[in-house]
Amino acid sequence: MMTLSDMAVDVLTTADGREKTAKSRAHAAAWFAARDAEAPLPIGQASPPPRPARPERPELLDPRDVPKRKPGSPQGRIALLHAVAHIELNAVDLHWDLIARFTDVPFPLGFYDDWVRAADEESKHFNLMCDCLEELESSYGALPAHAGMWRAAEDTAEDLMGRLAVVPMVLEARGLDVTPGMITLFKRANMDSVVAALETIYAEEVGHVAYGSKWFNFLCGRHEIDPREQFHALVRRYFHGALKPPFNDEKRAEAGLPPDFYWPLADGLAQK
Repeated sequence: MMTLSDMAVDVLTTADGREKTAKSRAHAAAWFAARDAEAPLPIGQASPPPRPARPERPELLDPRDVPKRKPGSPQGRIALLHAVAHIELNAVDLHWDLIARFTDVPFPLGFYDDWVRAADEESKHFNLMCDCLEELESSYGALPAHAGMWRAAEDTAEDLMGRLAVVPMVLEARGLDVTPGMITLFKRANMDSVVAALETIYAEEVGHVAYGSKWFNFLCGRHEIDPREQFHALVRRYFHGALKPPFNDEKRAEAGLPPDFYWPLADGLAQK
């Protein structure tokens, strides 16, 4: 019987995006089937790789070297969908890495339920974006991509609270800010299947941010730490740069992120 940690490493060491996400979804289904049967799989212990396996394409470039394209053009829209697919594939690995890397920290099973569900949904999101790209006669890997996506994981490899602060509560929260604009852009282009995919992603990403907020606050309570002050300290330590408004205050609040968490870290306001 595979443990949950074994499943996580299996995903992390699979290079092809479609194969990686198929394994992710199958392992998530196995986890929840066992939970429904009241016979949860063991969490186990494993050694996740420092970096997840990646396909030969896309070519990964320094963020400054990724070509800029106008999002209103056909090629610009393909580039935008390709960038979202790349983000979603990294998110799959980030969630499984979180599961495997911090098994020394005791948690109720609900912690694993949340992150397995998030990994499963990110896998679905990647495949939705790949389907949209293929409808446009492109594919994931056809364009270069951002090489810095795994930096947050490397920086927080030994700091679970830092990981929760930076990945779901900063990076994924940024998705809540920018996705409505993307939906509007594709609506104007009458690209209904892309709009439907992005609306699915937008709805489900709220939950991922909420999982981060919930378990971050859980750990702060366990250690009797002020969550807001700890969040500010960790973001300043691990996140490179200030947070960029405008913020989607409504969806951030729905995910358990109050304004006094992120506004003091905003561009032009953040303390150096």
